[in-house]
Formats: sequence, structure tokens, C-alpha cells
Amino acid sequence: MRLVIAKCSVDYVGRLSAHLPLATRLLMVKADGSVSIHADDRAYKPLNWMSPPCKLQESPGVWKVVNKAGEELRITLEEIFQDTSYELGVDPGLVKDGVEAHLQELLAEHPETFGEGHTLVRREFMTAIGPVDLLLKDAEGGSVAVEVKRRGEIDGVEQLTRYLELMNRDPLLAPVKGVFAAQEIKPQARVLATDRGIRCVVVDYDKLRGMERDELTLF
Repeated sequence: MRLVIAKCSVDYVGRLSAHLPLATRLLMVKADGSVSIHADDRAYKPLNWMSPPCKLQESPGVWKVVNKAGEELRITLEEIFQDTSYELGVDPGLVKDGVEAHLQELLAEHPETFGEGHTLVRREFMTAIGPVDLLLKDAEGGSVAVEVKRRGEIDGVEQLTRYLELMNRDPLLAPVKGVFAAQEIKPQARVLATDRGIRCVVVDYDKLRGMERDELTLF
């Protein structure tokens, strides 16, 4: 990961145009090729970014980041205060707590929770940036990626969005629909998911455990 603190202005030219006036910001270049621009607020969300695959072209005073659609993020550098790179290695990914892991297991056993005709392909389907919790097929044979959380928040939607971007590049899977499943989904997360075409499913954990008990009880 490369971290650059610089006084810069930023222009985005694509489906929309956007301009960030001159200010001191953090520029982040990740190993997956993504480039994002951050201010000292807004929590984790960048001011602007370019998702991979994209190409970074550096020349004196200017970075040009261009994606496969020809959209361009142009960063004009007035002064660089720090330019540091770190090798982070392979991340093991998010470790789920006991309830969340059990919820994933129960949903794998009951894929019809997501709709009639849904079937499980596999749990922990691996992508280049980590495993998506469940890969299903719907009644029409289409691919469905499910991210399972105990509490559904914005970071979970962002995580599923990144998985979907990668999975939809695979011609054997595409098109891949997204489902965000949780016991509780925050309103902001639901709005973001809906905006990105991701379906939200609120899961009744106790009911699922009851389904499990019904199947195991003989008398």
C-alpha cells in the first residue's frame, strides 16, 4: 500500500464531472490498483476514487488514473509532504463471531430463505479479495452472492459491492446478483444497498434455529 500526503486538486471526468479544489489530502494506492483520495473526516469513505482495473500514470505534478471505460481521475500535485509504501501481505479477512458464523451455516442449509428455487453452490466462495459467504443459484439458474452479517451496516454493503465487482468479471458467473442478509439492517445500509441494486433480507435467527431443530427432532 502506498500512502501519499499532498496538497492537491482533483478532477474526475466520466459519466459525471467533479472537482475538488486545492487542499491537503491523503492519496491511497492499494495493491489491487485502486486509487482513493481522503480528507481528515468522513470516517473511511473517500472523497473520490477509482476502482480497479485502472492504470496510474505519473508525471511531474500530475497523476492520471484511467479505468477501462476511459474515465479519468486527474490529481494535480502542488506539494508532496510524505510518500511512503508498505507491504501489508495477504489479509486473512474478517473473522465472524459465533452467532454470525452459525447464521451463515443455517442459511446455507436453508437457501430457500432467499426465495423459492434457490439452491446452494458453496459456502465461502473465494474471490481475489476474500470469500463471499454464500454462492447460490436462483430458480432461473442465475448466480447470487450473499453476504451475511449479524448487524447490517454500510461497511458490509461496501464489502459485498467489491465482491460483486470482481465476480461479475467472470463470464462463468456473470451476471451475479447481490443479497445482503442480516438479523438487523441499518437504514443507511439499506439505502446504499438499494442504490447499488443489492437486495436486503432480514433474517430471523431464532426461526432458522427452530427449522434446524424441527429437522433433527424425531419425536
